[in-house]
Amino acid sequence: MNENLIKQALDEIASHDKDVKKGLKLVGYPPPRIRPIGFETLFSIVVSQQLSTHAAAAIMGRAKELLPKIEPQAVLELPEGALREIGLSHRKVEYTTGLSQAILSGSFNLEGLEQLDDEAVKKEITALKGFGPWSAEIYLMFSLQRQDIFPSGDLALLVALQKLKSLDEKPNPELAQELITHWSPWRTAGSLFLWHYYHGAPT
Repeated sequence: MNENLIKQALDEIASHDKDVKKGLKLVGYPPPRIRPIGFETLFSIVVSQQLSTHAAAAIMGRAKELLPKIEPQAVLELPEGALREIGLSHRKVEYTTGLSQAILSGSFNLEGLEQLDDEAVKKEITALKGFGPWSAEIYLMFSLQRQDIFPSGDLALLVALQKLKSLDEKPNPELAQELITHWSPWRTAGSLFLWHYYHGAPT
């Protein structure tokens, strides 16, 4: 979603959500988040699982030094232990090599994801070891640019929603989905706004 579409979407959400309207006045509109379609983005999503943005960026920087071109064959040709040395856990090494093997064997059709609907994309990605709903939703939002995605398992989104809606407790994923049902068909823009609000709203 580009800046204009994000603004259009959030203005529409704000027209029937007073909390978003108030939040936009406080922190403004979020910038776009666009990542390339392809292997490197899925690789980086694995890297970023349960890490801060800063830590994930540092590891990806080292990965690009190790692998000038981040692609499946190059990952599989690395010496044993190379990915561990740049900061990936044993499990994340397993996930990235498994992804590489699935693409090269043809069991995972990365290029074909663009032709699938949102639920089918989630099914394909979550069939990979180490890729849960959050990973699939991030790829849908940032790479495939789907417009109605809300990663309800994202902790920052839940904290931001608690703050935005003045809730006594952080909502669970199911309640969060209920609270933002009326944001559809623009829940991706709403998610971008909540991340922006998480970092920019006063405590």
